[in-house]
Amino acid sequence: MNRLAQTALLFLLGATLLHAGTTDLYLRYVKEGLRPLVLVAGAVLIVTAAATLWYDRRTAPTHDHHREPRISWLLTLPVLALILVAPPALGSYSAAHTGTALTKPFGFPALPTGDAPLHLAVADYAGRAIYDDGRALRDRELKITGFVTLDREGAPYLVRMGLNCCAADAQPVKIALTGNVPPVLRPDTWLEITGTYTPRRTKDPVNDGPIPYLEVTTARPVPTPHDPYDETWNT
Repeated sequence: MNRLAQTALLFLLGATLLHAGTTDLYLRYVKEGLRPLVLVAGAVLIVTAAATLWYDRRTAPTHDHHREPRISWLLTLPVLALILVAPPALGSYSAAHTGTALTKPFGFPALPTGDAPLHLAVADYAGRAIYDDGRALRDRELKITGFVTLDREGAPYLVRMGLNCCAADAQPVKIALTGNVPPVLRPDTWLEITGTYTPRRTKDPVNDGPIPYLEVTTARPVPTPHDPYDETWNT
């Protein structure tokens, strides 16, 4: 791979990062708050490519070009994969094979009062149900959105994957479902569950982690959310 090809690869990678950062593509790899870093990285790579090309042209008469092995072209494959293949967000398969990552929060912020349904993240409900005994959840109508996964026995869970940084460290938080659960549930289906708190609990079959139940009143399919990963799971 000669210097011109190296410069083209840098430019291509930088342009790909800028494209990912200006669309929702980057959400398949990192959490939403890292968008500025993705954009900066793309800009830096493009500037580096331009500077490299400028320097190479200035030194071309005296610069010795060496023949690199052809295998070095394999470096283009990850870039092409990033451009051509947008991986889906991690879903039911990962959740079914990974234990719940629920951890005890530092505290529980006050919830809105009133009779309106209370919208909660999966991790917020699970944390309050397990570590606060559902004190603020009792006698409240709850709405929670997540995707469906099934354990080996076919028991349904509502799940959201949480990120510390990027998709490589994604881990699930799970809620077991009871009550008026739809008779047929397909893994990876996104549902908005309306229900109520129940003190019933179970253990994750993967790591014995605590999983609370939710008493389901109704369940309706919803589109995959803009950001399929839940960033509030480890707060």
